Amino acid sequence: MTNELITALNLLKSKTWIDLTHAFDKDSPHFFMFESANFKTLFDYQDGFFAQQFTFPGQYGTHIDAPCHFVQGKRYLHELELKELVLPLIVIDQSARAKQDPNFAFSREDALNFEAEHGKIEPETFVALRTDWSHRWPSQQAMENKNAEGHNQIPGWGMDALKFLFEERGVKAIGHETFDTDAAKDFRHNNALLGEYYVLEQDTYQIELMTNLDKLPTRGAVIFNLVAKPNNASGFPVRSFAILP
Repeated sequence: MTNELITALNLLKSKTWIDLTHAFDKDSPHFFMFESANFKTLFDYQDGFFAQQFTFPGQYGTHIDAPCHFVQGKRYLHELELKELVLPLIVIDQSARAKQDPNFAFSREDALNFEAEHGKIEPETFVALRTDWSHRWPSQQAMENKNAEGHNQIPGWGMDALKFLFEERGVKAIGHETFDTDAAKDFRHNNALLGEYYVLEQDTYQIELMTNLDKLPTRGAVIFNLVAKPNNASGFPVRSFAILP
């Protein structure tokens, strides 16, 4: 007799699964303060087996930021609970806006406008900001999108929207397709990633450099964020994917 867990698994496998993760290597876009990844072959098939050594910052490729990444005293990556890495997914589509204004910061008013069209954002959800910025991958230059003065032009979350989502709606985590939580113009204005600090200060996580958000519905999907478990880590490349309803 098939038990209910196997029945649930068979149901999940009958659905469409969408990979939300970029493959990465030494040439992949990354935060400007980090060095490129290095993949080294330690043993090849002539040695009897193929084995490699990987060197990269924890925040490389599509990755998860643990709370301690910005906030001392908050949880390390290995302390995140398994169940909080699997959440109902809400996708806020701002892709058309990003084409017109790559400097925008998603605001509380924008969130309320989204709710007016799509319904109230539920608590304990993962909210992803879709900008289609991932279409610029794998070009570092396109991802940074510098203007004539050499400043990045990249959209992001506004602080008022983040406070609304976490404090008034009780969401669990967020994600985006860009390098950082904050819009590049806000980072320059504040000389700090205040939005990113705020999110991680909630003792939760975020996923950065996501892809394929354009293949997801506004709501109804479930996101899984699978990640290695290094001790006392601030972040690590993640394999995020969504199962569609």
